[in-house]
Amino acid sequence: MYLFATSLNCMAQRSSRAPVGGDEDVLSFPSPLAPDKGATALDLVFQAADVFRGMEERARETEARAQSLCTSALERLRLAETRAEAAERAQRELIITAERKLQHACRALEQAQSCIEAQKDKLTAAELRAEVAEAETRQAREALALVEEAIRKRLLCANPHADGRLAAVA
Repeated sequence: MYLFATSLNCMAQRSSRAPVGGDEDVLSFPSPLAPDKGATALDLVFQAADVFRGMEERARETEARAQSLCTSALERLRLAETRAEAAERAQRELIITAERKLQHACRALEQAQSCIEAQKDKLTAAELRAEVAEAETRQAREALALVEEAIRKRLLCANPHADGRLAAVA
């Protein structure tokens, strides 16, 4: 408001002063078509009021746009927060699911390792039994060979005619 009053004051002073020249003997006459100072002041007041109304209207429009932008930004922020929360929930669910699957896989791996160890133990036991069986078989063959040799020596030496029969049987 101070600016408006100062502007009106300056205008009134300019229009009331006579032009000052280098020569003070020159008289200045008001122009015959000069409007009334009161009418001019009133016209300036109306113009200023129009300017102020325009400024107020622009200020209201600017405020409305700013408020609209704030509302829109707030809504976008809420949507972004909602999406972020949904993404976090989905991520937590994926992590939980992955952990469960990993636990199942670890248990399955442990079971498979236990089965492999058990199979290795069974294989080792079977190999030992096979070695024992082979050793027993060798011993049995050796014993059989000794028995056969003893039978041949004693039976063949005791009865020389039975040589052909025993050789045929053997």
